[in-house]
Amino acid sequence: MTSITPHLWFDNQAFEAAEFYCSIFPNSRIIERQTFENTGPSGDDTASTVDFEVMGQRVIALNAGPHFQLNEAFSFFVECDTQEEVDAYWAKLTADGGAEVQCGWLKDRFGVSWQIVPKLLGELLQDPARERANNVMQAMLKMKKIDSDALRAAYDQPINA
Repeated sequence: MTSITPHLWFDNQAFEAAEFYCSIFPNSRIIERQTFENTGPSGDDTASTVDFEVMGQRVIALNAGPHFQLNEAFSFFVECDTQEEVDAYWAKLTADGGAEVQCGWLKDRFGVSWQIVPKLLGELLQDPARERANNVMQAMLKMKKIDSDALRAAYDQPINA
């Protein structure tokens, strides 16, 4: 069966990153680590890969030198059931050098971008009362870590009849 697997390029932190992600998310594990001598862009480097699962999603990480950098063009989207989950994932992923960005986005210490989003956001944005949904969107755009209570407050603002 055909599958799609995210593949991340690291300078030399692939295994450390995989272990970090597996320590944060349930249903996560290291599957396999491989090293390949005399490979890489210059032909005499050592490359290594680590296959792992994060919440059941297979990911491959590659150590192959500083030739390419991770950026916000790729992110992992984590939909959370509760604000407590948002808070916990946010704290763990921004720890030790991670950075808060905007609108539920953050960058972890390895440079990987994540979106940590409560399910509530999607539910409120789907409301057929577009003014309410717009109020929620406007509130979210002002946040770094998304706050469910603030989203509800924006949703509950009186609308023009």
